[in-house]
Amino acid sequence: MVKIKNNIVNIIGGGLAGSEAAWQIAEAGIKVRIYEMRPKVQSPAHSTENLAELVCSNSLRSDDFEYNAVGLMHEELRKCGSLIMFAADKHRVPAGGALAVDREGFSKEIQERLSSHPNVEIIREEVTSLPNDEDGLCIISSGPLTSEKLASAIKEEIGGNSLSFFDAIAPVIYKESIDFSVAWYQSRYDKGDAKDYINCPMNKEQYYKFIQALIDGEKAEFHEWEKDTPYFEGCLPIEVMAERGVETLSFGPMKPVGLQNPNNPNEEPYAVVQLRQDNAADTLRNMVGFQTKLKHGAQKEIFRTIPGLENAEFARLGGIHRNTFLNSPQLLDNELRLKSKPHIRFAGQITGCEGYVESSAMGYLCGYFTACEILEKTAILPPETTSLGAMLSHVTVNANQDTYQPMNINFGLFPPVDPTITVNGKRRKLKGKDRKKAYSDRALENIKIWLEQK
Repeated sequence: MVKIKNNIVNIIGGGLAGSEAAWQIAEAGIKVRIYEMRPKVQSPAHSTENLAELVCSNSLRSDDFEYNAVGLMHEELRKCGSLIMFAADKHRVPAGGALAVDREGFSKEIQERLSSHPNVEIIREEVTSLPNDEDGLCIISSGPLTSEKLASAIKEEIGGNSLSFFDAIAPVIYKESIDFSVAWYQSRYDKGDAKDYINCPMNKEQYYKFIQALIDGEKAEFHEWEKDTPYFEGCLPIEVMAERGVETLSFGPMKPVGLQNPNNPNEEPYAVVQLRQDNAADTLRNMVGFQTKLKHGAQKEIFRTIPGLENAEFARLGGIHRNTFLNSPQLLDNELRLKSKPHIRFAGQITGCEGYVESSAMGYLCGYFTACEILEKTAILPPETTSLGAMLSHVTVNANQDTYQPMNINFGLFPPVDPTITVNGKRRKLKGKDRKKAYSDRALENIKIWLEQK
């Protein structure tokens, strides 16, 4: 254990992970300083100075805690007293089975709660070097858009053992500019509220022309040093998906299954573009799965060929940015401490977890581990059978150091569930929904036990 010389915890970065870590530490009665460089220094993707600003989608993905690992992580964090989940639930907007939020209300809620907390101080400065142990314990949660100076300091310390990839942002459209003589409201398989998604249909000819336009469209150019940086497979630009095969999108974000066009009931759509509610007032709609590196002019031209979006007005066009993450299994211990400087912990996407809720989970755990260290309590690791424990184990010990890549939470990270015993006394492996339900039931039982123990 590090000999602590200063009981104020410094947190570098006020995104989802940093905000969650700060809240957990402050609620434990410990003073926290959050260093956030915005608005003095803006990142390529942020547009406000609020803490926990969502820069990509406004969706925290599935909220189904019985059959989906992401929804399970939502539920575990709720039980843990997560600030991020509190704000998300308070500012949720309709999105079928997903948890989507009014992004402005969400970030303002977190900003206000942290800025008014008696144990929290927010400092608007860029941190450009790694803190010394004399400064006390520190959490670096600077995210995938870590500033160049701080990233250089981190790389100098770890000897260049970091990896990079590109992430892309989807466009947002003003709802009033959508043509509802063509588009219609419906969630796939009628899940959730009837107006959760707006759907724009394409026939086969329109779809094929659209795919070709995506492939031919003018793309943002990369710097020479960026050209060999891979994309994260879970967030590919739409034109990259199109290049992988003409039908890729019709089986991906543009799949028409579970949807019926009331404006043309005699013709089944060959593909469908969906738009998800992006704010509480429902004036903005996010193009689902349409993260892109197309240049802005090409985006307007190509996306206005989508039936129903011919007169679309864009509140935000898509974009692309370079993300950086650590080879965490090599560099971090099982409490997210940097092995070479154990007074420093890392949290959030910079560790290689991918996604809003996963970042929040790593922030929660970083906050818990740090508070235990300050209070001289023994930290108890969450069981690997929970989503928190499975994600932590992947980031710190279970992943292959040589092939480490960003990862969303999924049941493949969990220890296998035991087979069931049939009436004949035989062991039968669980499959499909039964298997997912068994993972979730076990996780929720074990997270309850862990919370009682810790």
